[in-house]
Amino acid sequence: MRAPVPVQKDGPRVNDEIRSREIQLIDQTGVNRGVLEFRAAMALASEAGLDLVEISPNTVPPVCKLLDYGKYKYQAQKKAAEARKKQKTIEIKEIKLRPMIDDHDYDVKMRSMKRFFEEGDKVKVTLRFRGREMAHQELGTQLLDRVRTDTATLAKVEQEPKFEGRQMIMVLAPR
Repeated sequence: MRAPVPVQKDGPRVNDEIRSREIQLIDQTGVNRGVLEFRAAMALASEAGLDLVEISPNTVPPVCKLLDYGKYKYQAQKKAAEARKKQKTIEIKEIKLRPMIDDHDYDVKMRSMKRFFEEGDKVKVTLRFRGREMAHQELGTQLLDRVRTDTATLAKVEQEPKFEGRQMIMVLAPR
């Protein structure tokens, strides 16, 4: 039987986890103390009541810093939460049209599309053909061109109109 593989820890190595014999030390005020032996650096850390944290492990010798590791982890966690809070998930909203849509109905759909673009969402315009409407596909193409020109200031075409069975699909993204 082999010994179990040590569990990989996320984040930097701290105190006794550091494996180098010599390290480049930066103290708590940010002053570079130069290359020190690991034990001397650990003595300085314990004397200051701080942790020795490996900041840059891939350099020779690795760069370590004296800091309060608990406080460091807390601040990193807060920064990650703030970044998550600021990011916007882009949704794809769908607007369904018919080739013989009336002007008022078209205007209502356009108002919805404009609202979606202002919220930062993409819009998938689906134009469904029923029965004999399939014989007049040029009406659908004209309608999607009208949608494109009416939303030209707010959105750009991300996916050109294409046929999928009995429907034409076009995707618009906000500018």
